[in-house]
Formats: sequence, C-alpha cells, structure tokens
Amino acid sequence: MAEILAQGARGYIPTSVGLSVVIGALHLAMAGGTFVPASALQNAGRERPERRQSVHSMLGLSERQTAVAEAVALGKPNKIIAYELDLCESTVKVHIRTIMKKLQARNRTEIAFKLHAAKSGSDTPRGMHSARNHPA
Repeated sequence: MAEILAQGARGYIPTSVGLSVVIGALHLAMAGGTFVPASALQNAGRERPERRQSVHSMLGLSERQTAVAEAVALGKPNKIIAYELDLCESTVKVHIRTIMKKLQARNRTEIAFKLHAAKSGSDTPRGMHSARNHPA
C-alpha cells in the first residue's frame, strides 16, 4: 500500500468499509487529501521494506527492468510503459527481451507469472520446468 501511495494514489479504500466512508474518502481525495484507514496503519509495521529490493535482486533484474516487468505484469502496452517510465518505446522492447532471457520466459504472461511467484516468496511451481523439459 505504501508503494501505491508513493506513486501518487490519493488513498486506499478497503472493500470492508461502508458507503458513507467511501463517499467521505472520495470527498477528501478530491479536496487534495489522502485517505488511509486506521487498520492499514496498524499493519504497516509488519511489512518488510526490503521485499521489493530482494525480489529484483533475486530475479537478477536491475531496478529499471523490475519497473518494466511490473508494468508488463499489470498488462500495460509498451507505449504506456515508455510514457510512464520516461523511456523510448524501443528501450522498453529491449528491456522486455532482456527480462525474458533472465527469467527464461517465452512471453509477457510468463513474465507476469514469474514476477508474481517471486513476490509471493515462492519459485516457479514444481513441475513447470520438468513438464517443459520432459514432454509426455
């Protein structure tokens, strides 16, 4: 949640809050404020700030490659990734090719899958490599 707020989000509204809280949060955001529920702040101390660093270093990606990979995982097209990261579209394509080689991914979907697996603390599921290397 802290990363999302750092990127410019105006707040975080969990689905567990009532309609009146949602309306109040929207009014606050439109007035220039930031809404964060107290329950989210109570859990903030339990998060590990080194997690993002460990994910990209664990995968062998640079910080810029990680940013591109995360945008790919969100389903963003190259043109939007280039605009948001202030890169040329051709540079984004080079980053994606490099990411695919480093992650041994064949397409954008596999990049997203492997990035998600690394973030959740697990490697690729068992059997994925063996099924690919040993066809039945």
